[in-house]
Amino acid sequence: MRYYLVALFDNDSYKEIEELQRSIGKKYKLYKNPPMLHITLEIVGDPDINKLDEILLKIFKPYKKFKVEVCDVICFDEPYKSVNLKIENKGYIRRLTRVINDTLKLHGFDVRENIQDWDLHISLANTNFATREWSKNEYAAACSRAKKIGFYKLAKIDRIELWKPINNKKEMVVRTYNLRDY
Repeated sequence: MRYYLVALFDNDSYKEIEELQRSIGKKYKLYKNPPMLHITLEIVGDPDINKLDEILLKIFKPYKKFKVEVCDVICFDEPYKSVNLKIENKGYIRRLTRVINDTLKLHGFDVRENIQDWDLHISLANTNFATREWSKNEYAAACSRAKKIGFYKLAKIDRIELWKPINNKKEMVVRTYNLRDY
């Protein structure tokens, strides 16, 4: 099973981004329960959870809560049909993703080969966990509408979590790593 290491927002940042997610989901009737907004930092294939947890605790120990620049809307075409918010890949989050990837590779974990090819993003709407598949036209309209609206925010990250790939909030979270205060 693949596990996802994700960055999560504080309540204020989450609420602002959630408004956009809900408007898209409601207009196209995609979700009964929209998935949690997050930034995927790394994907780990079939890890030894205890060993992974031990390494992640060491990685996150010096890190403080930080801000990311949410700077635009990006869309991923088929097969994803995904409308997303782009995260500016610089500063604290870039360093954190590089440290996670390099450290886990060194310890023999199955992680992404080339993280430079990865666009950090927040998925607002896609076919994962949706109640129905949206059509090409609906996807194109949603993407176009979101790009016209635009989005810019400095959002605060206050914790990192390790997730199983399911849309059940109680069973999904394997481990939470709270970041230190400033």
